[in-house]
Amino acid sequence: MPADCCRRSLRALPKAHLHLHFTGSMRHATLVELAERDGIRLPPALTADWPPRLSVADEKGWFRFQRLYDVARSVLRTEDDVRRIVQEAAEDDVADGCGWTEIQVDPSGYAARFGGITAFTDLVLDAVSAAEQRTGLRMAIIIAANRTKHPLDARALARLAAQYAGRGVVGFGLSNDERRGSTADFARAFAIARRAGLASVPHGGELRGAKSVDACLSLLHADRVGHGVRCTEDPAVLDRVAESGVTLEVCPVSNVSLGVYSTLEEVPIPTLLAAGVPLALGADDPLLFGSRLAGQYAVTRAAHDLSDPALAELARMSVRASYAPEDVRARLLSGVDSWLDRAPEARPA
Repeated sequence: MPADCCRRSLRALPKAHLHLHFTGSMRHATLVELAERDGIRLPPALTADWPPRLSVADEKGWFRFQRLYDVARSVLRTEDDVRRIVQEAAEDDVADGCGWTEIQVDPSGYAARFGGITAFTDLVLDAVSAAEQRTGLRMAIIIAANRTKHPLDARALARLAAQYAGRGVVGFGLSNDERRGSTADFARAFAIARRAGLASVPHGGELRGAKSVDACLSLLHADRVGHGVRCTEDPAVLDRVAESGVTLEVCPVSNVSLGVYSTLEEVPIPTLLAAGVPLALGADDPLLFGSRLAGQYAVTRAAHDLSDPALAELARMSVRASYAPEDVRARLLSGVDSWLDRAPEARPA
């Protein structure tokens, strides 16, 4: 029997999930069911051709990606739909070995249907609390602004997030097309969030290069960066990320699906690790990329021939970079050690 067939189950590896978008966490089967319920016609990319073939090399490609995301958002019509999405995301993360999950959401994208940004935030937090009780998974929310909208909208969301600091919201983010808007224009919004004690967790360094990561550090004082992988394109920025200790939330499958890299082998995880950059693997939008968290560990293992101790350290990095309470962090880190103490299995999972 080949030596590489005897590996520990990656679903049994305790870990934290730090890069997961609310609508993008939806199960594909749930999307189809809710669309059929309300007579919503889904495009072939979300039905027969799912998961969709995506490329965001130009703005037309990003528009297509965003259109699919908007279609998926449109199937959420009731409070029970929102609760279902959170519950199923929790169940899926528990099945993948998660003990802590941070879900990122932009309440303004749902405000019109659910009574405003405050009412929707209350609904999501209530859904999180219920899902925690049912599954045992500990969870928190990151409120994220949309960089394709006006910076004043971001400030309104930052003030909203600040109201919930310590009450289920742990961070403030910035997402959508990195090629749109100026990062500097969002600095005041992030200052509002930081004053409230929230973490700064913007996206950067995926659709744009190393300068985008540098801007997140300099202008938004990032505690973590969503993606960030293209910091490897500039040795000075790579060194800065490593020296800062900022964790990058790396989502290998989405990087390839969006055409940032052609193959999983090109995602520069070994380069980042060799430079001393902490990483936390994330699934990003499983609904559009067809892969959940354990899948990110599996493809990273396969693409870069990582050992179980190396994968265990990736899991530890995710826990250390999380905003989980200390008791949750301690339990998960102890669980990683216990995972390594087990004998490898005959078949990888």
